[in-house]
Amino acid sequence: MQIKCDYCGALIDDSSKTCPKCGAPLSGVHRTAKEQPKTIEELKEWYVAHHLPPEEITRFFIGKDIREPKAFGIYRDNLGKYVVYKNKSTGERAVRYQGSDEQYAVNELYQRLKAEIADQKGNSTTGKKPQQPVKKKKKRGCLITIIIFFAMCILAAILDTTPPNGYYNYNGTQYYHQNSTWYYYDKDADNWYKSDEKIDITDKNAKDFQIDSHVGKDFETTYWYDSGSHSDDYSDWDSDSDWDSGSDSWDSGSTDWDSDW
Repeated sequence: MQIKCDYCGALIDDSSKTCPKCGAPLSGVHRTAKEQPKTIEELKEWYVAHHLPPEEITRFFIGKDIREPKAFGIYRDNLGKYVVYKNKSTGERAVRYQGSDEQYAVNELYQRLKAEIADQKGNSTTGKKPQQPVKKKKKRGCLITIIIFFAMCILAAILDTTPPNGYYNYNGTQYYHQNSTWYYYDKDADNWYKSDEKIDITDKNAKDFQIDSHVGKDFETTYWYDSGSHSDDYSDWDSDSDWDSGSDSWDSGSTDWDSDW
């Protein structure tokens, strides 16, 4: 794809870092926004954090060299080069980028993935059948229902034993608690992951949960972290990429697999 140089107006390939006509740096090289993924691992985290369907459904393979038809992907080859590719429906591979700049490579697939999410959402909305209006029935005892609801809210607040957000150490594993969700630190991977197991702090095991200082990678640097101005920046650049339509709503067959990108 060609873009226009902001300085001289020449049309040049968007994979170039500088304009061959005037030597000016290209704005396209610096398309990354604050807090967006810059590494393959961060792109994996972003993918999971936005509740996207499995890679076999979206056909976006992060960190994998997939050779079968109909696939987008990014990986690091044996020479240390980062490769961004698209396998067409015929199996022919179109290489979008191959080089040593991981941030640029990640951004290429990131931008394509966001575009695909937008397309899938558009297709999903267009294909939905209009729902028939449901006639509302008058309910008796609305006042009683409201009273019961507020009473339950007050009771829940009194009985709430949710621990404060922060680092914890339990049975030798580092955890981070954030908004009723637990995350654990994997020392070998030097990364944080969302915990699938249910973790409850009760009177019996409360003494085993010790508020701890962090070890290894700061949780605040991950895409799981959501606090203050960070959450505002986060929602600004990718809140529209959250996927809440389920795996069945993603149709990779609607993707244009015959184009180079």
